[in-house]
Amino acid sequence: MATSFLPRALQWVFRFFTILMGIAAFAIILVLIVDPKLPYGMMQGSFDVHFLGQPGVILLKGTTLWAQYLSGAGVHVRITDANGLFEVIKHTGLPLALLSVVYFGILFELLRRLFKAVQHGQSFTQTSFRLVQTIGFSLLIFSVVSAVAEGWFQYTVFTYLAHHAQLTISGTDLQFPAPNNFEIQGGNGSPFGSPYFFTGLLVLALSEVFRQGLKLKNENDLTI
Repeated sequence: MATSFLPRALQWVFRFFTILMGIAAFAIILVLIVDPKLPYGMMQGSFDVHFLGQPGVILLKGTTLWAQYLSGAGVHVRITDANGLFEVIKHTGLPLALLSVVYFGILFELLRRLFKAVQHGQSFTQTSFRLVQTIGFSLLIFSVVSAVAEGWFQYTVFTYLAHHAQLTISGTDLQFPAPNNFEIQGGNGSPFGSPYFFTGLLVLALSEVFRQGLKLKNENDLTI
């Protein structure tokens, strides 16, 4: 009884997160279908943010956005068309969020099935081996796809800011720097430095343990 408690508990945990990811995916798809627009002049208010580990304040008024970072250095960013920035984030950021939500929903479901097999004493079976292997390969693929998607998102946002933002440092007006080119995100600019990539390699190594365990189990069954 005690040995099956943890697998059973993890099943419920992963089931909960799978449902949660499904709800989040439905909400994102609904927003993409409805495609809401911000009415002119409706962006009002201010809120605190952090940029590069430094505190800052963003002020929204009408269609203009002001941002102040590093109060001691006097760094200010002014965006003349905040509604346009909202559209860019909506059409590039939401698909990126949907990609992550859908993937993690699938991942949690695979983990739920794996621990269900463990609960029933089927750790070293062909099904368990394939589940672990699928999880490992999916992490590798997700690390590459998400790195490219995040790079595209940052490129589109910074390209928009380069045309609609004014940067002021210590009273000196500067043009917001435009991105030189599209860069894949991840560890050191490579998806192969992503923690998802290394986790995928680790899980694939673990799948080999499952394969060897399955092989030994089959040999013992034949011996008996």
